[in-house]
Formats: sequence, structure tokens, C-alpha cells
Amino acid sequence: MRSRWSKVLLAVVAVIIGIMVISGSALASEKPVVIHVGYENHPGEPFDLGVREWARLLEERSGGTMKLEVFPSSQLGSKNDLMDQMLAGLPVVTLADGAFYADRGVPDFGIVFGPFLFDSWDDVWKLTKSDWYRSQCAMLEEQGLKIIASNWIYGDRHLLTKKAVRSVSDLKGMKIRVPNNIIQVKGFEVLGATPTPMPLGEVYTALQQGVIDGVENPLPVLYGGKFHEVAKNLSLTAHVRNFTTLVTGTILFDSLTAEQKKLLVETCEEAGVYNNKLQEEAVEETLKKFAAEGVEIIHVDRSEFAEAARAFYSLPEFTNKWSKGLYETVKEAMKK
Repeated sequence: MRSRWSKVLLAVVAVIIGIMVISGSALASEKPVVIHVGYENHPGEPFDLGVREWARLLEERSGGTMKLEVFPSSQLGSKNDLMDQMLAGLPVVTLADGAFYADRGVPDFGIVFGPFLFDSWDDVWKLTKSDWYRSQCAMLEEQGLKIIASNWIYGDRHLLTKKAVRSVSDLKGMKIRVPNNIIQVKGFEVLGATPTPMPLGEVYTALQQGVIDGVENPLPVLYGGKFHEVAKNLSLTAHVRNFTTLVTGTILFDSLTAEQKKLLVETCEEAGVYNNKLQEEAVEETLKKFAAEGVEIIHVDRSEFAEAARAFYSLPEFTNKWSKGLYETVKEAMKK
């Protein structure tokens, strides 16, 4: 009898444990997927507003089962810090571009940040829809990084200088602040300038003290840094048509269901369209602000600068790493 009751008791315990496991699984499945989005841009900038729109869309479309938490102003660290976190499997997303992917095992990807590669934004979007671009994204996935969307505009990069730059010859010997990557350093070297890598936060003082003669960046960034208070010449070079991508780790992306992946990508691309509209409006507003505050706006002959920049694509620093004929391959991809 005791043996029989023992068996009954064990069966009851097993049922209770089973119910607890099922309940626990149900609760776990109801817990939302939370992804952290970290970036250097400050609150209120077009990119920041675009990310917040993405967060709104994703939570709404997923019925609250997927959420983005935004961390502007480098709260989660630098781009490279965040990409290291992705590779470790943490649920993070950031914005990055080809110059960073070139350092992550896909050297050909770096060409998209080369000077005067694109004549127009139409060229940019043709390239991002090409087989060549898809192959670069696939190679990046092999390195553990997954591009979610590539349709976000970061902006045309222009020159703000203490001395007017109207032609390539005016750049000779000028110390221009650039981000610390070889592509942008060499991009200004071929134009005759002396590229000077430094953090953006040091630029204002460096301009004031004559450590540098100019800085390059999209217009809202140049204006936001108040660099025009000490450098009054804006040359509209558009030397880089800076599109950006939203990237995460393959570990996170592969852990999502097919529906979750679809929602993440679709809402990111939709928010990209929203961001691009804000960027376009910001450019027009910023140009008016520059003019009103005494900045000379110079419309340069881009073809002259582009011709000088062609030397960049023959530098051994790149040709020894890039696929043979990469420049021609990319130019041809833009035509299709």
C-alpha cells in the first residue's frame, strides 16, 4: 500500500513540476526581446530621432514583444566597443560603415567610404541593391556581423575651414581634422592636405589655437559643434556621400524567429526613410543658419576634386588588400 501511495505521490509531483515548467516556458515566451541601440549622435539629431522612430515602429508592430532601448552620446561605448559586444553575443545594435567593416575582415567594403566614389545619391542606392553589395554583406556575416538595413543617410561630408577652399590647390598643406581611419587619412592626402586625426570633441579648441585649419563632416554635425565660430568658410565638396548601416551580431539575429527577423528589418528600413527626410530638412535649415551667421558658402567644382581623388584608388595601401579591379567593379555595379 505504501509503495502504491508513493507512486501516486511521485506522479502528482511530476504533474506539478510539469505544470510549473510549462508555466515558466509560457512566461518566458511572453518576455519581450529587448535590444540596445548605441551611437555617438546626441539627442535631437536626425539620426537619433530616426532611431527613436524605429523603436516606436518595432514595439507597435510586434505588439510589444520586441523593444529597442536607445543609448545616444556614446553611452555604451565606441562603434568598435559595440561591435565587440555583438561578437560576444550581447543584444546590441549600432550604426557603422564600410571603413569599419574593412577593419573587420571585409577589406573590399572600405571602398564605399572612398573620396568622390559616388556622383549622386542614386549611385549610392544602386550600389546597395547590387549583387556586389550583397556579397559584401554575406562576407561580413561570416565575420559575425549582420547588417539590418543600409538605406540610412548620414549626410554629405563637406569642408569647414579657416582659409577659403575654392579649388584643390587651396588645400595644399592645410591641416584637416579627420576621423582616425586610414581611408579618410589617405583620402585627404591625395588632395594635398595634411590629414590630422583627432576626436571631434577636441576640434573647436584645435581650430582656435591653429593646431588644425579645418574639419570635415555632414552639415548638422559641423553646425552642432559650433566650429563656424572659428572657421568661416564652408566648401560644399560632398567628398563622401555618407550612407550608414544599422548592424548587429549574427548571434543575436540568428536567435530570433523568422517573424522577428522580418519585423526588425522592415521597421529599420521604414525608419531609415523617416531619417532621410529629417536629414534633407536639416541640410536646408543648416545652410540658412550658416549664411545668417556670416559663413561664406562656397560651391566648388566637384569634378576637379574628383579627378584629383582618383589617385586614392591606386594606392598600394588599398590595392594590395582589395580585389583586383575593385574600383571598376563597383562603378559598373552602380550602372545596373
